[in-house]
Amino acid sequence: MRMYDLIVKKKNGKALSKEEIGAMIRGYVADEIPDYQMSAMLMAICFQGMNAEETTALTMEMAHSGDMVDLSSIEGVKVDKHSTGGVGDKTTLVIAAVAAACGVKVAKMSGRGLGHTGGTIDKLEAIPGMKTAIDQKKFCEIVNRVGVSVVGQSGNLAPADKKLYALRDVTGTVDSIPLIAASIMSKKLASGSDCILLDVKTGSGAFMKDLEDSIELAKCMVSIGEQAGRQTMAVITDMDIPLGNAIGNSLEVIEAVDTLHGQGPDDLTEVCLTLASNMLYLAGKGGIRACRKIAEDAVSSGRALRKLVEMVEAQDGDSSVILDPGEFAEAPYSFEVKSDQSGYVSHMDTEQCGIASMVLGAGRETKDSIIDYTAGMILRKKTGDYVEKGDTLAVLFASSEGLFPKAEAILKTAYSFSLEKPAEKPLVFAKVTIDGVERYL
Repeated sequence: MRMYDLIVKKKNGKALSKEEIGAMIRGYVADEIPDYQMSAMLMAICFQGMNAEETTALTMEMAHSGDMVDLSSIEGVKVDKHSTGGVGDKTTLVIAAVAAACGVKVAKMSGRGLGHTGGTIDKLEAIPGMKTAIDQKKFCEIVNRVGVSVVGQSGNLAPADKKLYALRDVTGTVDSIPLIAASIMSKKLASGSDCILLDVKTGSGAFMKDLEDSIELAKCMVSIGEQAGRQTMAVITDMDIPLGNAIGNSLEVIEAVDTLHGQGPDDLTEVCLTLASNMLYLAGKGGIRACRKIAEDAVSSGRALRKLVEMVEAQDGDSSVILDPGEFAEAPYSFEVKSDQSGYVSHMDTEQCGIASMVLGAGRETKDSIIDYTAGMILRKKTGDYVEKGDTLAVLFASSEGLFPKAEAILKTAYSFSLEKPAEKPLVFAKVTIDGVERYL
């Protein structure tokens, strides 16, 4: 079959067969299909879409294009969680420890951040000595012994996705739900866990800005996971406001530790408990209310915090910074951003908050950018808070004072004010399972 014919077929709105998709992906990975033809196919998919069978076939072919991680040596049910990204999203550090403390195995492969979203691996590597590049044998041994390990993704995990994403990124074809779903789920299926919980973000700081689009993406991914034989569900969570108060790598680790002490920000605590209870539910630990109680007990008893300490030590990290976050290195400079007006914070452009943090050194503008683990910000005011002119909106941290003016200017554009307090929105908008969508709004 010719790639030309497949491009024309999809351009005309017809479905590609499993065999055609398989030949296309294998040919592209083998460099037998040039970028210009695959670019044309990606654009055709953006305009014409893919049905459920096509999307599943594409995902499975991408998943099997490289290593399929074998977790069979790990005893018990393995549960994975994936977030579609956001600002201040340090939930993995909390919920992985909670799930492990409740007897659920978490063998998680995470990525690094690029742009305004921070990566879990970057946060973990803010812990001195922490190793995230671990061979599979040791990875499985840690999960069996400790109950949890979070490592970087294998260099040969879903190589088709790496090639396709690089092409999508420069051809304006990133925002296609079938392509997004296949990209995420190919890596999740290749990672080998039995159950998958998806945290699909929606709002100004998320990739999916619109709630209905977020639900459609969640439905697509849940369908793929279930067809592949994995128990899969998704929750749609708010990213119209940064999650928690800390943005930046070591700052977010500290806030995660505070949350495991039961002293974290209310929004972060609620999202973490929601995600953790759903992970426990997927693992068969009981009904959702019972699982919520189990998760809360893991935090209040200190068992979840001890699991994080155990994982850090197993991966050669310095657990003293977890036991006493004051031991983390601090940025040499700080700067308070003051409000120019009074009123209620009516809205926050969360993406701009993330970009301001990236300017300070906490994120990557390019894949070769070097992370400053001490950089970032602590938000003092968020949506719904009343602000007097001159009040501190946020405290910025950086290794150079010269970075503050640009970051301050960007951050100030993120804040909108009004005379009236805005209506409160839920932190969790919906839950998506193979049986349908349960809305909370």
